[in-house]
Amino acid sequence: MTGKQRREQLIDVGRKLFADKGFEGTTVEEIAAKAGVSKPMVYEHFGGKEGLYAVVVDREIAALLDGITGALAADLNSRETLERAATALLDYIESSTDGFRILVRDSPPGQSTGSFASLMSDVASQVEHILAAEFKRQKLDPKSAPLYAQMLVGMVALTGQWWLDSRKMKKADVAAHLVNLAWNGLANLEAKPTLATTRAR
Repeated sequence: MTGKQRREQLIDVGRKLFADKGFEGTTVEEIAAKAGVSKPMVYEHFGGKEGLYAVVVDREIAALLDGITGALAADLNSRETLERAATALLDYIESSTDGFRILVRDSPPGQSTGSFASLMSDVASQVEHILAAEFKRQKLDPKSAPLYAQMLVGMVALTGQWWLDSRKMKKADVAAHLVNLAWNGLANLEAKPTLATTRAR
């Protein structure tokens, strides 16, 4: 293997182990053994377990943020934007289950960035701008947009964690129910919510 190929192999091995056992439960010895290399090889490429973990987390955050940012940047009405953002998170959970498991675990001590909470905070700040514009349009106080952004993102993120383990509902149904609650509120829940983006098909 070339150095680059070996590095990618170690990232793949580390990603799987971190997803299965968490940061604390994974050792450099295990990473090396699974990759069929010596421990010094892991240190040579990443400086240790922490360095490998940081690379894995950075990649997962970039993948998740790309999907959600793309959904939020689309020129759609507010409900469709909400649908696309919720679906983007569920898409990521479905396609990168190991990555999502890593992100929702606690970060190792001393690591302030790369936690799921900091990632969701970044997403909430993007949602805040969309909500502020919608609040102005509806003659509501845009100063409350940051609070609503936190509530929305928290609701979607925690539901995503539940769906990761449950998987009893189809992804589109989970997204539809999320949007139903977020868009209509408890007082105006639809009896059988569907995504507006799929009705025309």
